[in-house]
Amino acid sequence: MSIERPWLSSYPQGVPAEIDLAEFPSIVSVLDNAIEMYRDRPAFSNMGKVLTYGEVDRLSRQFASYLINDRKLKKGDRVALMMPNVLQYPIAIFGALRAGLTVVNTNPLYTPRELKHQLVDSGAKVLVVLENVAQTAAEVVRETPVEQVIVTSIGELLGFPKGRIVDFVIKYVKKMVPDYDIPGAIDFRTALSRGAAATLPSVALSSDDIAFLQYTGGTTGVAKGAMLTHRNLVANMQQASAWIGGNAKLGEEIIITALPLYHIFALTANCLVFMKFGGLNHMITNPRDMPGFVKELKSVRFTAITGVNTLFNGLLNTPGFDTIDFSSLHLTLGGGMAVQRAVAERWKKATGCTLVEAYGLTETSPAACMNPLDLPAFNGAIGLPISSTTACIKDDEGRMLAVGEVGELCLKGPQVMRGYWQRPEETAKVIDADGWLHTGDMAKMDEAGFFYIVDRKKDMILVSGFNVYPNEIEDVIATMPGVLEVAAVGIPDEKSGEAVKVVIVRKDTALTTEQVKAFCKENLTGYKHPKVVEFRTELPKTNVGKILRRELRESAARAST
Repeated sequence: MSIERPWLSSYPQGVPAEIDLAEFPSIVSVLDNAIEMYRDRPAFSNMGKVLTYGEVDRLSRQFASYLINDRKLKKGDRVALMMPNVLQYPIAIFGALRAGLTVVNTNPLYTPRELKHQLVDSGAKVLVVLENVAQTAAEVVRETPVEQVIVTSIGELLGFPKGRIVDFVIKYVKKMVPDYDIPGAIDFRTALSRGAAATLPSVALSSDDIAFLQYTGGTTGVAKGAMLTHRNLVANMQQASAWIGGNAKLGEEIIITALPLYHIFALTANCLVFMKFGGLNHMITNPRDMPGFVKELKSVRFTAITGVNTLFNGLLNTPGFDTIDFSSLHLTLGGGMAVQRAVAERWKKATGCTLVEAYGLTETSPAACMNPLDLPAFNGAIGLPISSTTACIKDDEGRMLAVGEVGELCLKGPQVMRGYWQRPEETAKVIDADGWLHTGDMAKMDEAGFFYIVDRKKDMILVSGFNVYPNEIEDVIATMPGVLEVAAVGIPDEKSGEAVKVVIVRKDTALTTEQVKAFCKENLTGYKHPKVVEFRTELPKTNVGKILRRELRESAARAST
C-alpha cells in the first residue's frame, strides 16, 4: 500500500490536507483567544448553572495562582484531578495549564490500588477529588507523593441556595458520600480564595511541554501515562476543527458533554474544539441515569453530541427519547468503540442526524480518522485520516499491505504522543524506528482511502485457523429485534482451538439460544457461528461504556475450570 495519501481526493470540500500548527503555541493560547472573542458567552453549564468564558478566565487564574503561590508548584509538576463532569473540572484543568503544570486525569471509579498506582507513577503533588470518592483517596494518599488534597462537592460551584440543597440531598438523603479522613485537606472554594489574594505570575509555555498524562492500558496490564504535549492537543483540536468547522456557527454551538472530561475523547472533541468555536459545553454529571439524561436533553436546544455506541443505544431505548427536539442537531460523533450499524440506523431515523463514526486512541490525542459529516448514512468505516495525518496497514513483519488486505493500522501525525511516561521500553513497542504508531487494531483500506476496523488484534478469535472478528459477530446479532446489547469473545475449544461465545442482554425476555443460533446460521458462515450463547442482565463496561471483552473471556475461562 502506498503512503502517498490516496484518500485526499475523498476529503470533504474545504478540509485542508495540512493544519496550521503555529496558530496556537499552547492550549492556554487557545483559551485566551476564546476569552477575548467570547468573554460574555456561556462556556460551560451543569445542573442549571452557567459559567461564561470571562468567569472561566477569572476562576482558572485564581486556581493557577493558588497552585503557584500557595503550593509553590514549579513548571512541569503534576496535578491529579479525580472528578466527574462538574464545573470545577474545566476550572482546574485550565488553572493547572495556566500555571505550566501537567494535568493527570484520574477516573473517579478507581479502586484504591489503581489510584495509588497512578498517583505514585505520575508523582502528582496535588489531588483534586470529589467528596463522593474521597474515601478512596483517604486510603492511599499517605503512601503517595501528594502534598495537598483539595476536596470538592457536586454543588460547590452551583451557587446559593441550589448548591447547598444539592449537596445536602447527596450527602444526607441519598447518603452518597462515605465518611473519610484526609488531614490538611481544603475545599475548592478555599483554594480559589487563596489564589485570588495573590498575583498570578506569567508562565512561559512551549508547545513541547507536557499538558496531560493520560493513563491508558489498564485493561491489558499496568496503566501507562501517555505524554500528551500542548502541541499534540492543539494539533488534534485544529484537525477536528478543520473537519467540522464548516458546519459550526461561531459562538452559537451547544454540545452535550456526557462522556467525562477526564476521558481524552470528551477532553479534545468537546472541551477544546468547541472552546475554539466559542461554544457551550453542556455537561452531564451522571449519564448512566438514562431517564435523567433524557430529561436533561429536553431542556436544551443542543446542536452536537458525542458518545460511544452503548450511550447512543441506551438513549434510543429510554422512554421519552423520541419526544426530544432534534431540530438544531447537526453533529453526532461516535467513537471510543465500534459503532454498530443497527444503532447508527436507529439514531438517524430517530434524530434525522447521521451518527458519524470517528477513530482515535489516547496515544493520538485522540482523533486519527473521521468520516465526512455529510454522509447520507452510516457506512461502517472509521473514515479518512484527518488533516496532517498519514495511515497505513502493516503485517506482523512490518511490511505495508495493499488495498483491501487486513493488517495492523499504523499512524503518523502531530497528534501522536511523545511516548509513555517513564517507560521507554513500552514506548518502543508501539512507536517503531520509522515513527509509526502501531495501534493494535486490525484494519483494511478501500480504494477511496476509507479505513475499516476489523477488530482489536488481541480480541481476534482463531477458529480452526480462520480469523473471526468479534465486531462482525456483534454487528449481526445486534440487528435482532430482541437484542439490547451483545458481546462476542473467544473460548477454548478442543476441536477448533477456539470457538465463539456471545453474551447477550435481552430486550425481549422470550429470546432463546436456539433463535440466536438460527439467526447466525442465516447470516454468518459456519466457523463464525456462536458455539455458546449466554444471557445476562448487563455487560461489564469501562467508565465510558466500552464493553470489557477481557472480563467476559476471563469469566468464561473460570467457568470451564
